[in-house]
Amino acid sequence: MRDIFEDIFTNQPLDPMEAARRNARPSLRKRFYAAVTVAPQDDGSFAIELDGKPVRTPARNVLAAPTRALADALADEWRAQDDVIDPARMPLTRLANTIIDAVAAAREEVAAEVAKYLGSDLVCYRADQPAGLVARQSAQWDPVLDWAREELGARFVLTTGITHVAQPQEAIAAASGVIPQDAWRLGALSVVTTLTGSALLALALAAGAISQEDAWKAAHVDEDWNAEFWGYDELAVKRRAFREAEMKAAAQILALR
Repeated sequence: MRDIFEDIFTNQPLDPMEAARRNARPSLRKRFYAAVTVAPQDDGSFAIELDGKPVRTPARNVLAAPTRALADALADEWRAQDDVIDPARMPLTRLANTIIDAVAAAREEVAAEVAKYLGSDLVCYRADQPAGLVARQSAQWDPVLDWAREELGARFVLTTGITHVAQPQEAIAAASGVIPQDAWRLGALSVVTTLTGSALLALALAAGAISQEDAWKAAHVDEDWNAEFWGYDELAVKRRAFREAEMKAAAQILALR
């Protein structure tokens, strides 16, 4: 089993742009199991098992979730694999591997990386023209800033263009104070932050103040505006779909915890 799991989830060019850059197609393993089950563990977690044997992460840890609902969602990904096991179609498992193998042992560092985004958060940098884009940014981003101000007591400063604006330390501290320490929620929050370029969008999603769909749309206001005039690049569309699947997996963890 060790070699199989390492082959499946290690060094795979999953992202379409990365695969294109390498000019490579991932070598996929044939499905080697019949039954996927969830097994309660002594520590209260729930492990994923294939034909009665535990799934292992690339670092050889047991793939186990802290809740039954999350374990069932992971198991469903494994059941959904057909003739081959395609990691590109398993965003929840990939994220779980990262959380178990990396985030759990580096929570302070991961939280600090999320907090850095608060100093230059996407939703604070506005266009000054055209009017349609300005209005669209306001419609998508202002509710998130309103939530941060009303619920967290964090007042962030807006600017136009790309010139850096220093944010009040009080605002950064207030928002940083609600970054979760639980490894699973923290790992999911980190993914949303990096995918959207906004810790505030990620925190609002984690708090249930914004839906995953609205957070994703808010993160792509500028891209969608430009695409309406110039169209989408085919490879960029594939990459966006891949990244959206990662976003949905992270949102699933935030919702199921």
